[in-house]
Amino acid sequence: MSAWTDPAWLATAHEWIDEQLERLGIETTGAIEQPHVRPWSTVLRVPTGDGPLWFKANVPLNAYEAGVVSVLARLRSDCVPALVAADLERGWMLMGDAGVRLRELIEEERDLGRWLDVLPLYAGLQIDAAPHAGELVALGAPDRRLVTLPSQYQGLLDELGTRGPVERIAEMCEELAAYGIRETIQHDDFHDAQVFVRDGGYVFFDWGDSCVSHPFFTMSVTLEGQISWGLDDVEGSEDITRYRAAYLAPFRHADDLEPALEIALRLGWICRALNWHRFATALESPHREEYLEGVALRLRMFASRLA
Repeated sequence: MSAWTDPAWLATAHEWIDEQLERLGIETTGAIEQPHVRPWSTVLRVPTGDGPLWFKANVPLNAYEAGVVSVLARLRSDCVPALVAADLERGWMLMGDAGVRLRELIEEERDLGRWLDVLPLYAGLQIDAAPHAGELVALGAPDRRLVTLPSQYQGLLDELGTRGPVERIAEMCEELAAYGIRETIQHDDFHDAQVFVRDGGYVFFDWGDSCVSHPFFTMSVTLEGQISWGLDDVEGSEDITRYRAAYLAPFRHADDLEPALEIALRLGWICRALNWHRFATALESPHREEYLEGVALRLRMFASRLA
């Protein structure tokens, strides 16, 4: 039995939810359901007269997500689901309904054009959060800033018992730092199942993989791991030029940042490998071994187009 489905744990979670609803004067209209159970988190659906609320709990390693979302809700409430309540110590959140996933809309519309609106909105959130990078790290978000990346990469190689271009990584970090882009929150798993559409706007969900790093690192997953695969999941079938431009547009001197983005697209896979390894090693068997295989995949993504 998963810890998330343990009756004692569920009773505690339900009690906390009930306390928050009573405090807010909200009444339920039915039984609380548990539609999502994963090794690292679970989600409960709470029906109310004003629509469903969603409770999320993480494993202790990712409990910092509640703190990250609290900061983002304070800075850019338009970009995250409404945060009704949060327990930062336990990493619990109660959130408003986010709407419809972008994934289903893209499948229905057969058009990736919505990303052209999503990407600059996400970039704007990153820009607004940059002055709060230290606060986010203090709340537990992993620190993947450029100055830390070469040593963290070396540590990962040591643990895996392999070798890699550590000196080249250090050079690339220095080259990227020279562009002067402020480091900030970075979702690190930003794809069409993490973006929701509600009332004509977009909100960003699931910050459990997030870290503080160079903002452009997000685009490794978004551009190379998602959008470039097009509507029919064929690698390289979608030209990402216009999406790159849409993401860079909110940054100062956007026209001069294409080379910086190119460097970041490579280094972003190192960041992703580090975060994936951190998360996978905290899981119990057999999930631990299954997800550790993903670390090597992300390291290969880094190397695949390394000059």
